[in-house]
Amino acid sequence: MNLEKYHNFCLSLPVTSEGFPFGETTLVFSVKGKIFALLDVEEFESVNLKCDPDEAVELRERYEAVQPGYHMNKKHWNTVLFDGSIPDKLLLEWTKKSYDLVVAGLPKKIREELQKE
Repeated sequence: MNLEKYHNFCLSLPVTSEGFPFGETTLVFSVKGKIFALLDVEEFESVNLKCDPDEAVELRERYEAVQPGYHMNKKHWNTVLFDGSIPDKLLLEWTKKSYDLVVAGLPKKIREELQKE
């Protein structure tokens, strides 16, 4: 996975925005102001993704490159290391799941607006 490919994938998700609210190197992808992915653009060694709590534990047990979310709520977030052990396809799938979890938590009115776009 490279930064450009990951960046383009995240921005391809509906109503996704990007920004640097935590400093000039921490890139955040969000939907309607709610974060679904964070990464360091200089090092590009890992990404933090939102995850269902039960699935988060399962992924940590199954993949060495999946760890409790660094600087995040460890129940709901995983840090996925870009060490080459996780296929790009799987990483993008987990990113989409993170996005979907955030969208599911948005107010009904906003979710309905997203479906129209």
